[in-house]
Amino acid sequence: MDTGRKFSTWDYVVFIVTLAIALAIGVYQALAGRRQFSSKEFLLAGRQLSALPVAMSLTASFMSGITVIGTPAEAYQFGAPFLLFAFSYSIMSTISAEIFVPLFYRLGITSTYEYLERRFNRLTRIIGTSMYIGQTVLYTGMVIYAPALALNLVTGLDLWGVLVATGVVCTIYCTVGGLKAVIWTDVFQMIIMLSGFLAIIIRGAVVQGGVQRIWNDSYYGGRLNIWDFDPDPLKRHTFWTVVVGGSLMWTSIYAINQSQVQRYISCRSQLHAKMSLYFNMVGLWITVTLAMVTGFTMYSIYSQCDPLSVGKVSAPDQLLPYLVMDILADYPGVPGLFVAAAYSGTLSTVSSSINALTAVTVEDFIKPLYPTVTERRLAWVSNGLSIFYGAVCIAMAAMSSLMGNILQAALSIFGMISGPLLGLYLLGMFFPCANSIGGLVGLFTGLILTLWVGIGAQIYPPLPEKTNPLHLSTAGCVFNYTEPPTHSTALPWSSDITATMGSLDQHRPGIADTWYSLSYLYFCPVGTLTALLLGLIVSLLTGGRKQKHISPDLFIRKSDLLCFTCKTQDEEINKEITNSTPDMELKKGTDNPSFDVKEENPQEKMENKTTL
Repeated sequence: MDTGRKFSTWDYVVFIVTLAIALAIGVYQALAGRRQFSSKEFLLAGRQLSALPVAMSLTASFMSGITVIGTPAEAYQFGAPFLLFAFSYSIMSTISAEIFVPLFYRLGITSTYEYLERRFNRLTRIIGTSMYIGQTVLYTGMVIYAPALALNLVTGLDLWGVLVATGVVCTIYCTVGGLKAVIWTDVFQMIIMLSGFLAIIIRGAVVQGGVQRIWNDSYYGGRLNIWDFDPDPLKRHTFWTVVVGGSLMWTSIYAINQSQVQRYISCRSQLHAKMSLYFNMVGLWITVTLAMVTGFTMYSIYSQCDPLSVGKVSAPDQLLPYLVMDILADYPGVPGLFVAAAYSGTLSTVSSSINALTAVTVEDFIKPLYPTVTERRLAWVSNGLSIFYGAVCIAMAAMSSLMGNILQAALSIFGMISGPLLGLYLLGMFFPCANSIGGLVGLFTGLILTLWVGIGAQIYPPLPEKTNPLHLSTAGCVFNYTEPPTHSTALPWSSDITATMGSLDQHRPGIADTWYSLSYLYFCPVGTLTALLLGLIVSLLTGGRKQKHISPDLFIRKSDLLCFTCKTQDEEINKEITNSTPDMELKKGTDNPSFDVKEENPQEKMENKTTL
């Protein structure tokens, strides 16, 4: 695969300057805010942030390099149904803002998995945290590796050099700047990513003679057929799979995933936290729309000569980098802007992961084991953990080269692991009779089911009649068919793995076209409903009704569901803290040592009261 064009000097300058600015933001935050020697300041930015930058950070962390490169390729191959995720983002934002934010703010938590110990027991918390750590490390490795591989093959950038550079930059500004550095860097990276999409759309419109040509080509090529109400759960993207399955999948990410929750609980008030989620919803709409229009632009340009069919690219994730080098290489620095956009998505996700992994490790493992450790020492431990997890994520990126279709695995991993966890949270929040036995039985059963269907789908991918790829033409090609590039970063034994997978695919069992063909968006509902329903049944059979009194703060209240009650709730929470005695270590009504009232700054409490 070769467009005949490579990175120019100006492209390298733009790319390097982008990384340097991201690093400079982290260093600035470290120098400007010397309060970072508090672990709360390092992990939660002192709970002082406002809604808008947090919202942009939430959106940017969603936009991984996989999303920047993969969403336009989705539009190119499968058309507009992906736009239906706008409904999913709306449902997810509402559920997260109106149900989970009030609960987490009332409990004053740093790690979302603290809730599992308060509601169930210590073992449940450890299991939940461990599942999150495994999921996040695996996904982060994919996020680093996948776009690096695609861009390496198209632009000639050294693969392993960029992998290491990405991990090192993220690790440095996470280590020295904490969450505040991560969020403000995300704001910068969000601007870069949107600029990259706009550059491609504008140049594509010029090449094609206007937006109307792009629209017409997409319409007659079947790319604008968005509505499919087929209830078949095996079809990849329909209205029901996206709205039902996609809503639950994204709720599991934004409502209980530490990487996202840690951002909005760092807001200065509950109202700001809710607003950040609603602003983020708008950001997601804009982001996905631009990414899809970029895909339609790409289809219009290649509607008569598909690079994938003729061997100019060897995988769908290489289509967008190929387009950039094809139509923008004559403009020095612009391809560099696109690569910066893709890597800004990667930097944002990686930095989010490192900071969140540090937070859950400190809160769920370090503090319970060493309850007398000082805040200053915890801050140094947090710095060390940021370095450690940065190295682990770089190593996982190297291991991702051993995997097959890592992009498909990345899309499914949240549903497989976060789905059962979401069911466990809902079980604890809505059903007072639920106990730890029922919760763990439901969690493990849901996890087994989702891993079974997810791994089965990787081994026996669904057939084309269920994934519905659209027609791609080569009628207008004027060049000869070419073989895929001989230079490759694939490992020596990858051909043996491919041959083995092909052999398996030729002997498909019956279950491969039923259970294993389930839409990946339904992985999360399967895990959530299994954990919730089975957990409830087992709890009732194991004495759930006979439990001792559980704090009402651990359940959803009616007042939580009304957004206009945020101010009243904030005042009540601050009043509880203010009325607490100086020697009190625990928040009133809870039994978790992780909420230390003595850490609260009186000035911060006053700001919380007057913010609105």
